[in-house]
Amino acid sequence: MNGEKSDSVNMIKKRRFRLKSQQLIPLSFLVAIMIGTALLKLPIATVEGESTSLLTALFTAVTSLCVTGLVVVDTYAHWTLFGKIVILIMIQIGGLGIIAVTSALMLMFRKKVSIGQQLMILDSFNLNTLSGVMHFLVKVFTGTLLVEGMGAILYMFVFIPQFGTLRGIWYSCFTSVSAFCNAGIDIIGPNSLIEYNHNYPVMITTMLLIVLGGLGYVVWFDINSGIDRGMKCRYPVRTVFKRLGEHTKLVINLTLVLIGFGSICVFIMEYHNPLTIGNMSIGDKVLNSLFQSVTFRTAGFAAVPQQALKDETCMVGLFLMFIGGSPIGTAGGVKTVTMFVVLLNAVAFIRSRNESVVFGKKIPLDLIRKATAIVTVSFVTSFILMILLMMTGNVNLVDASYEIFSATATVGLSRNLTSTLNESGKIIVIIGMYLGRIGPISMGMFFSSGKEQKNKIRFAQGQYFVG
Repeated sequence: MNGEKSDSVNMIKKRRFRLKSQQLIPLSFLVAIMIGTALLKLPIATVEGESTSLLTALFTAVTSLCVTGLVVVDTYAHWTLFGKIVILIMIQIGGLGIIAVTSALMLMFRKKVSIGQQLMILDSFNLNTLSGVMHFLVKVFTGTLLVEGMGAILYMFVFIPQFGTLRGIWYSCFTSVSAFCNAGIDIIGPNSLIEYNHNYPVMITTMLLIVLGGLGYVVWFDINSGIDRGMKCRYPVRTVFKRLGEHTKLVINLTLVLIGFGSICVFIMEYHNPLTIGNMSIGDKVLNSLFQSVTFRTAGFAAVPQQALKDETCMVGLFLMFIGGSPIGTAGGVKTVTMFVVLLNAVAFIRSRNESVVFGKKIPLDLIRKATAIVTVSFVTSFILMILLMMTGNVNLVDASYEIFSATATVGLSRNLTSTLNESGKIIVIIGMYLGRIGPISMGMFFSSGKEQKNKIRFAQGQYFVG
């Protein structure tokens, strides 16, 4: 009896903590947003001659912490150095996750991280096991700083000669962090990277940082381990790839397919458009088509005017925005694997198969149900917000859908609409960015009771018809 009571107490404690964990992640973002808003509202954050309203400060804090990139004022011109540093810190925190950053600071100051905090890290990174969580966190931060540092050095070769040493270093560091965290906020000028759409070093460096941030940390570490094993055992490259985990192989294949698909679509659809890539050389057309495909997925940097894109190109962009990057990374969207699982399940049903299989491994039913819920709720949320945005002002369907999908997928691309929105429109976009970062599913769990809702009785099977 005592053993049974002890087990019951442990289960209750576990459920109570899990509820707190599910609620703490959305709440931590809200607290960070409020702090960021307060800092950006300080007079020291705004350049002389400009004023920052509460809504502008709030919008900028949300877009920074949610690593979206939509802005209502020009970042390079409106904010002082202090304001830009605050924005940069928020981008870094938002990209890595507030729970992860807090735990990393505790490790730096040699504070003990409790099991409860490790469970919150588990939830924030969407991992499945507590084994090696802190070691995983250390590798995440080490890898992030290494990649961002290398990106900054590559940018310096262009920005230092153009802007001088100190400003060139600052621009390089800011752009590298923003690109890796898939934020898309820049401080170079009013036109994002349009002035650099012929500059191969800047364009390629930005794409590499975006893709690396969007692959996900699990993929990083699996590839790194695979390369180490391959070098020790002298495996050929093909064998190294075959020995990678099924998740890694799936993410790599999906990433390449989506980038290739988007690039081809942009190249064909925009080939004769003089307002985008129409007047470029073949090499520049290929480069900018590739860049647009990469940035569609969640980055927010623009190399061509987004308002000049054809409607059919925007529709392809909405599809890529909605999918986003891959799990356990800095990218937004419903994630590549999530969308693939839903589509694979549909294919399995059409082909009368009772299991969804990829790389010879079955996809668990719970994962399929979770993926279906994420895709459904995310689409419905985006659709509702899109309608509301169209109702608040005279916004057409293409611009509204582009803005909202960009917000909920934390992409940050806009057809010059964000700064023209009225207060209601800005609030709708803020809600979209926040939900996109924490996930509509997480928000639903935030308001749930924390109790398992499994059926306690079996129901008779009903006769329903679909299709």
